[in-house]
Amino acid sequence: MKRLHLLPIGNVDGGLLTDLEVALAESFRVPCEVLRRTLDPEFAFHGERQQYHSSELLGRMQSHVASDSWRVLGVTGVDLYIPILTFVFGEAQMGGPCSVVSFHRLRQEFYGLPADQDVLWQRLLKEAVHEIGHTIRLTHCEDYGCAMAPSHAVEWIDLKNAKFCAACQSKIYASVS
Repeated sequence: MKRLHLLPIGNVDGGLLTDLEVALAESFRVPCEVLRRTLDPEFAFHGERQQYHSSELLGRMQSHVASDSWRVLGVTGVDLYIPILTFVFGEAQMGGPCSVVSFHRLRQEFYGLPADQDVLWQRLLKEAVHEIGHTIRLTHCEDYGCAMAPSHAVEWIDLKNAKFCAACQSKIYASVS
């Protein structure tokens, strides 16, 4: 059976990856595994923005897709962007095998607030589910409670769930089989 592989990009807390491994296996009903190898993100760093280009990370992640990969999700703590946006929480190859999510702007500390691991965890899970959804050709959903609702700010992430609405859910499970 194919697996959802989690690829640490840079330094990522192992406990966070383990929790994500369990939750995503349940969400997508596929085995999930944290890869032992990591990807150094420095090649994607752009000094003029002090950020990492997420599309470049996705391109490099292709070499981590194995014969037993269903999807590969990169997880990182670096600040991501694409040229047309100030930042992104993540990016995915629509219909492709790779997606990436960053917890850099999901942390309360980024906004000058006290650290809150539960808030970070919930946001990261929602965004991970969202980006993986794009790899199975799901587009943004009009149901603001659905994991596929767009997220232009953390407040939008906080409004949605880590689960899919009925319409999106039926597409997800059909693609896994």
